[in-house]
Amino acid sequence: MLQPKSRVKIVSEETLSNGWTRLSSYLLDYIDSKGATQRLKREVYHRTPAACILLYDPKRDLVVLVRQFRLAVHLNGDPAWMIEVPAGLLDDDHPEQAIRREAMEETGYHLRDARFLFKCYPSPGAIAEVVHFFVSLIDTADRVAEGGGLDEEHEDIEVLEIPLDEAARMIETGEIFDAKTIMLLQWALLNRNKLR
Repeated sequence: MLQPKSRVKIVSEETLSNGWTRLSSYLLDYIDSKGATQRLKREVYHRTPAACILLYDPKRDLVVLVRQFRLAVHLNGDPAWMIEVPAGLLDDDHPEQAIRREAMEETGYHLRDARFLFKCYPSPGAIAEVVHFFVSLIDTADRVAEGGGLDEEHEDIEVLEIPLDEAARMIETGEIFDAKTIMLLQWALLNRNKLR
């Protein structure tokens, strides 16, 4: 059996766009499982690494989520003000540093701890982004600022406090349909007893 790297040869790369996110078009030769070489054309968005976090208050059994506008969702005709966990790009920081910064900017919560859970590629068929997932236990004393995002980044973020069970129901009703948020809420439901 051929090793995975030896099964792929990049023939060419062309940058199609280099704005907010770089988009490249690739030609590659791929040796399939039968040994035949296939010439494939693929496009990849080179998103930088990101991090996200679930803020959970065990005393009140609630999560702190945010609501913000998402253009791609709007273009698909779905409700564009999405309910999500706080998240952001690493901007050359370590994942934990980045998520502490993002949690403060978006929610106003100062994190006492940020426990790394796992990382994943949310859409590996076309996007190079890897996301680092965290959880943090919080209480009302940890909210030291208003949150809402950064004015210079034109962020308009609403901070929401939602009981965990209600947030889980919101997945079923379609009110929460962001992948990273669903993953972290499901993790919290499976691990709630360990978090108290």
